[in-house]
Amino acid sequence: MSQTGTLMGFVHRRRRGAELFLLVLALAVGIGAYAAVGLGLEGQVPADIVGYGGWLTALIVAAHVTVRIVAPYADPVLLPLVAALNGFGLAILRRLDITYEALGDPHTFARQQLVWMTVGVVLFIVTLVLMRDHRVLQRFTYTAGLAGIVLLILPFLPLIGREINGARIWINVAGFSFQPGEVAKVMLVIAFSGYLVLHRDALALAGRRVVFVDLPRGRDLGPIMAMFGISMMILVLQNDLGSSLLFFGLFLAMLYVATERPGWLVVGAALFGAGALAAYTFVDNVQNRFNFWLHPLDYYDDSPGSFQLVEALFGQGWGGLIGRGFGDGFPERVPFAYSDFIISTIGEELGLTAVMAIVLCYGLIVERALRIALISRDGFGKLMAVGLGAIFALQVFVVIGGVTGLIPLTGLTTPFLSYGGSSLVANWVVIALLLRISDQARRPAPRLDPVDDSAADSEHTQVVKLR
Repeated sequence: MSQTGTLMGFVHRRRRGAELFLLVLALAVGIGAYAAVGLGLEGQVPADIVGYGGWLTALIVAAHVTVRIVAPYADPVLLPLVAALNGFGLAILRRLDITYEALGDPHTFARQQLVWMTVGVVLFIVTLVLMRDHRVLQRFTYTAGLAGIVLLILPFLPLIGREINGARIWINVAGFSFQPGEVAKVMLVIAFSGYLVLHRDALALAGRRVVFVDLPRGRDLGPIMAMFGISMMILVLQNDLGSSLLFFGLFLAMLYVATERPGWLVVGAALFGAGALAAYTFVDNVQNRFNFWLHPLDYYDDSPGSFQLVEALFGQGWGGLIGRGFGDGFPERVPFAYSDFIISTIGEELGLTAVMAIVLCYGLIVERALRIALISRDGFGKLMAVGLGAIFALQVFVVIGGVTGLIPLTGLTTPFLSYGGSSLVANWVVIALLLRISDQARRPAPRLDPVDDSAADSEHTQVVKLR
C-alpha cells in the first residue's frame, strides 16, 4: 500500500472514532435529559427509561451503521448533532406531558414524537440505501418542481384541506394530519438546484449597473418573479407568513450562490420589502403579527392577541442565564409550548445557556452543509447542499427570532425539537441527502496508474514491423 493510501486510511479510522464518541455523547444528552425530567418533576428516574433509552439507542445505532456501510466517507458530525437535538426535544416534550397530565389534560407528545422519529430514521436509511448517487436527482428537476407546487396546493382542496390556528397548511387523510409544505421544501430545493445549474450562465450575465451594483436584465427576472408569486400565494391564501419567508429566502440564497451576483440580492430585498408592505396593508393576520411584535403588552388580553408571546418572553426572562430547573418553571402557561414555542420552554427551565447551546448546534449543521457545498465536485451537489443548509438556517432564524421578539412570529417549527411528525420526518430525509452529497464529495478519486511509455513504444515498433 502506498504512503498516501496509508495516511488516508489512518484519517478515515480517526474520523470513525470521533463520530462514535460524538454519538455516545449525543445519546447521553438525550437519555440524560429524560432522566433529569423525571427527577425534577417526580423525584425519581422514569420507570420506562430503559425501554426509552434502548429504543432511542437502537434508532441512532441503526442510522450510524447504515451510514458506515453505504456512505463511509460522509460527514461524521451531522448525525450526532441531529441525534442530540432529537433526543433532547423528546425529553422536553416528556416534561410537558407530565405537567399537562397533572392539570387534567393528558397528552402523549413524547410518545408520538418517538414514533415519528422512528419513521424518520427508517426513511433516512431508505434514502441512503436506495440513492447511491445524488446526481440522479437532477434528472427530475421539473418533476420535483411540479410535485412541490402540487404539494403546496393540496391544503386548498375542499375534502382534505384543513385550517388550524388560522393557517391552511394541513391536509387530513385517513385520520392523519400532515403538512405537505415540509415535503415541498425538499422538492423545491431539488428543482431549484437543477434549474440553476442549467441556467446560471444566463442569469449571471451583466445587466445595468446602478450605484456599483450590476442589476439583472429584465428578461432574466422571470424565475425570481415566479418564486415571488408563489410565496405571495402561500402568504395570502394559506395565511402562512413563515412558509412564505422560507421559500422565497431559500430561492434567493440559492440564486445568489449560483450566480455570485449581489444584484439579485438587491432585487430580492426590494421585492420582499414591497411584499411585506402589501401584506401588512391588506392581510389582517400579517398586520396583527406586526402589531403584536411592536407592542406586545398592548394586545395581551385581546383575541387574537399577544398572550402567548408575552408569556414566553416573561418565562425566558425569569429563566435567566441558567434557568429555573426542570419542574420549577411554568411553561404550560404558553399555549403552544410543545411546538412553536418550545424554545421558550427551554429558556425558562434551562436558561439562556441551553438556548445558546441549541443555536450553536444548528449553526454547526448549517456550517457542515456549507462545507459540503464547498468540497462538492459537481454544481448540482453544491447548490443542493447550499439549499438544504439554507432550510435549517432560515427556519431556525425565523422561529427563534419570533419567540425571542427579534422579528414577528411566523409559526414554523424548530427542527428536531418541536412536536410535529411532518417536520421531523422531512428533516431526517434532508440530513440523509446531505450525507449522500458529503460521501460523494469526500470519497477519494479513483487511482490512475501511469502508462509505461517504453512498453507502448515497443508495441508500436512491433506493429510497424508487421506492416
